[in-house]
Amino acid sequence: MTNWQEYKLGEIGVVITGNTPSKKNPEQWGDNIPFVTPTDFDAYNKNIWGSIRYLSEEGISAFQKKILPTDSVIVTCIGSQMGKVALNKKGCVTNQQINSIIPHKEFNSDFIYYVISSMQDYLRNLATGGSTMPIVNKSTFEDITIKAPDYETQTAIAEILSSLDDKIELNNNINQELENLAQTLFKQWFIDFEFPKENGELYKSSGGEMVDSELGEIPKGWNVGNLNQIAELLKKNKKPFENPDTIYHHYSLPEFDSGKMPSMELGEKILSSKYQVLKHSILVSKLNPRIPRIWTIIKPNDNSICSTEFQVLKPLEDVYFPFVNCLCSSDGYINSIQSKVTGTSSSHQRVNPKDIINYEMVLPPLSIVNQFYDSVYDSLNLIDDNRKENQELTNLRDTLLPKLISGELDVAEVMAEKV
Repeated sequence: MTNWQEYKLGEIGVVITGNTPSKKNPEQWGDNIPFVTPTDFDAYNKNIWGSIRYLSEEGISAFQKKILPTDSVIVTCIGSQMGKVALNKKGCVTNQQINSIIPHKEFNSDFIYYVISSMQDYLRNLATGGSTMPIVNKSTFEDITIKAPDYETQTAIAEILSSLDDKIELNNNINQELENLAQTLFKQWFIDFEFPKENGELYKSSGGEMVDSELGEIPKGWNVGNLNQIAELLKKNKKPFENPDTIYHHYSLPEFDSGKMPSMELGEKILSSKYQVLKHSILVSKLNPRIPRIWTIIKPNDNSICSTEFQVLKPLEDVYFPFVNCLCSSDGYINSIQSKVTGTSSSHQRVNPKDIINYEMVLPPLSIVNQFYDSVYDSLNLIDDNRKENQELTNLRDTLLPKLISGELDVAEVMAEKV
C-alpha cells in the first residue's frame, strides 16, 4: 500500500477566511468577480461556477489578499450549513462564514475536496458556540488532521471519484436545460397563447381570435376553470414501520434539496406515516413555499413514499401530466401559493392543501394538451432516467469514497476494474 502520512490542513495549503464589504462601501459591489457565500454552494454539484453577488474593481482592490485562485477548497465553517465543501471554477472572494484552502503543489485539490466532504459530522462536532451558531474558527480549522498519500496516488483517487461526479454534473446540467425548455414552451403556449395552429403559425401573433374572460383575454374555445378539474390530491397513507424489513424509497424535503434523489431506508427507521408516491404525479411542498419544491415523478420504484409535507398531485388523465407538471413550476402558480401562506415564522410557513388544488387557471382544449404531451413527455422521461442514473452514481461514489481516501481500497485495483 502507498505510504500515507498525516498533515494538518494548515500544512497542506494556505488557509484564507473570507470577509464581506462594509455597508459603508457600496461601490465595492459590481460584476467583476464572484463573491461566494454558503447560498452559492450547489447542492447537486461539487463545483461553483458563479455567485449571486459580485465585487467591483474597487472590491477586488480592497480584498486583494482574500482572492482565491481556481480550484481552491471552499468549506463553510459557521452556521447551519457547516461542513459544505466545494471547488471554485473561477477566481473569487468569499464571506466570513467560509474558510478556504489554497493547496500547495504537492496536494491535489480534488483529493482534498473529497477528504473534507467526508468530514461534515466531524466538523459539526468540533464546532464551538452552541447549536444556534456553531463555528470552526481559522486556527481550529488549520489544526484539523487528515491523511494523504503521495501526489500521484491523490490524483488517481481524485480521478476515480471525479469521473462519477462529472457524470452527475453533466446529467444535472442536461436536466436543467430540458426543464428550462419545457417551461419555456409552456409559457409560450399557455401564458402567451403562441401555440401552433394547424398551418404551423403561432396562434396569437397570426391573428387568432381572443375573447374576454375573468382572467383576461384567452383564445376562443378555451375556458377558465380550476386545477381540480384536471387533477386531484391523493393521500394514500403508508406506515413503513409496520414493514420493518422492507426498503422504501423516501421522497423527503432534505432529499429534494440535496439532489432530488429519494433515500432508501428500512421501514423500521421511518417512524411516522407517509403518503404513497404514484406514477405520473407531482409532489408539491406545502412547507415554506417561498422556496418552491416541485418534484416530478414519472416512474417511481416499488414502495415509494413521501413526507406528508409534500402533497401528491396527480392528473386525472396521463395526457395532462406534462401540462400540470409545468403549470406547478410556473411563476403564476408559485406566486399564487406563496400569497396564501399561513404562519408567522418565516421558517414554518405552510400553504393549505386546498389552495394547491383549487388554483384558478385557463383550461386549454384537450387537442392542445395532447400536442404539448407529445412535445414534452420524452424530455421529462429523460430527466427521470438521468436522476435515477445519478442515484446509482452517487451510491457508488459514496461507497468508494471512504475506502479510497482512507487507503483501505487500493487505487490500482479500482483502476484495473475500470479497465
